[in-house]
Amino acid sequence: MDDLIVKYISRLIIPFIQLYGIFVIFHGHLSPGGGFPGGAILGASIILYTLAFGAERGHEKMPHRVSEKLESGAIIWYILLGMVGIWTGNQFLTNQAAGFPMGEIGAILSGGFIPLITLAIGLKVGSTMITLFHTMIKEEQ
Repeated sequence: MDDLIVKYISRLIIPFIQLYGIFVIFHGHLSPGGGFPGGAILGASIILYTLAFGAERGHEKMPHRVSEKLESGAIIWYILLGMVGIWTGNQFLTNQAAGFPMGEIGAILSGGFIPLITLAIGLKVGSTMITLFHTMIKEEQ
């Protein structure tokens, strides 16, 4: 797309969209939100960049190999955090009983490992959206 206004506005709002996505991911245990909607917001910001500046620049911003590594790394991170419960003699994805510090109620670090789990989910969702979008673009061209 060669629309100057779309490029200018996109360049202005994409950092705020990404910041909001990170906010939603890390505050998911305190308020509505979490990994899935935050990851969708982050993925949508890269998709907006690709739509505004073209597929080539979109691939430069988030190469396919990076999104593949994020997808794989996020699911491995999720499984490893879940296995901590099993390694401590509890159930898969056990939080407090596995020894994760719970912190003070209402604080960012008050959910034990839930912020880490939502981070993994957010990275998985966002990178999957980007991968699917870039794959569809390549198939069309």
